[in-house]
Amino acid sequence: MDLVIRNANLPDGRQKIDIAIVAGRIAAVGPCLPVQGQAEIDAGGNLVSPPFVDAHFHMDATLSYGLPRVNQSGTLLEGIALWGELKPTLTQDAIIERALQYCDWAVARGLLAIRSHVDICDDRLLATEALLQVKQQVAPYLDLQLVAFPQDGLLRSASAFTNLKRAIAMGVDVVGGIPHFERTMADGAESVRLLCEYAAEQGLRVDMHCDESDDPLSRHIETLAYHSHRLGMQGRVTGSHLTSMHSMDNYYVSKLMPLMREAGVAAIANPLINITLQGRHDTYPKRRGMTRVPELMAAGIDVAFGQDCAMDPWYSLGSGDMLEVAHMGLHVAQMTGQEAMQACFKAVTETPARILGLDGYGLEVGCHADLVLLDAADPVEAIRLRAARLKVIRRGTVISESPAAQARLSVAGRPEAVDFRLARGR
Repeated sequence: MDLVIRNANLPDGRQKIDIAIVAGRIAAVGPCLPVQGQAEIDAGGNLVSPPFVDAHFHMDATLSYGLPRVNQSGTLLEGIALWGELKPTLTQDAIIERALQYCDWAVARGLLAIRSHVDICDDRLLATEALLQVKQQVAPYLDLQLVAFPQDGLLRSASAFTNLKRAIAMGVDVVGGIPHFERTMADGAESVRLLCEYAAEQGLRVDMHCDESDDPLSRHIETLAYHSHRLGMQGRVTGSHLTSMHSMDNYYVSKLMPLMREAGVAAIANPLINITLQGRHDTYPKRRGMTRVPELMAAGIDVAFGQDCAMDPWYSLGSGDMLEVAHMGLHVAQMTGQEAMQACFKAVTETPARILGLDGYGLEVGCHADLVLLDAADPVEAIRLRAARLKVIRRGTVISESPAAQARLSVAGRPEAVDFRLARGR
């Protein structure tokens, strides 16, 4: 064996498990494996998880905070306006530099797969070319999946559809859209039809910014589900944000969710951003804005969480920490039951991996040996502490290490200083 990890806890609750790795893949999983490795890691009863997966991000804009100026209102519309001002001044080198820096942050936090939307409404397709270079450069240690995203609207921007097709031909993986940003509801519905039919013809996945609005009458997710079912695209279509569902009446949602399930449409919530940008027109009571995560999960719909933004025109915070995303999602959705908290951990690991169609993801024999050793005993403790990533492993090789969160306490009444793990429950 190239590497054996001993005495690990797994997300499904198994404890004192060994994981044996050969040629970059998991060769055996079980208690007290009778094998030896060229290298061995004692997990010490800590959690070993498959890597974190971010199902929704904007890497072309990341780390551009303050360019060309700061979003003073912190609103979605000012962020879109700022991005429009910034686009003409973008350079490939700057996009690549910022994206690579973010990828370094991601790897250090055990985030080894990201689906990033890339704006294709700039006729130069400068950001597309830049992120395709980044995708190739980071491939040894991070899976980067790109979505052709018509930020200014497929029909609202004259060259958007042509540019989207050009981006796909260049190697972009997924067809994107933003129907609620079209001029009319009818145009939004038409954009969904055109994009789904094109994706079906090309055999591609679809991931649309859908109903990122507080307007309960923004119902493009229904149209997306219809075309997914009509075109036989079950399992390949995703609606991102879906924040209008938070404001819809319960009767309509009771019809909508079964339609989504039947159509095999997944949902991606972005807790940090949805809770920040939505409800801005409310006084009190103020809506939370995030979509109906526990209800969607209960209906049998795949739901993942995304980071969405990090230090860009829309959001001045963010660090690539998917445990922070799960932590916010857990609170906003009031998912504090034991099974619900476990589901929030899955929403940043195995569920987005399934939505992205990642090959060889997981902890089963034959899967890629992509693993994260966390300074926590289980998924709930990992979320609670935003646990340190003690080791990040890619294809059986340790590519990042971080120290455990520790402190030395020296207080009156104690005979000597005491070292301890911060806030651990064991």
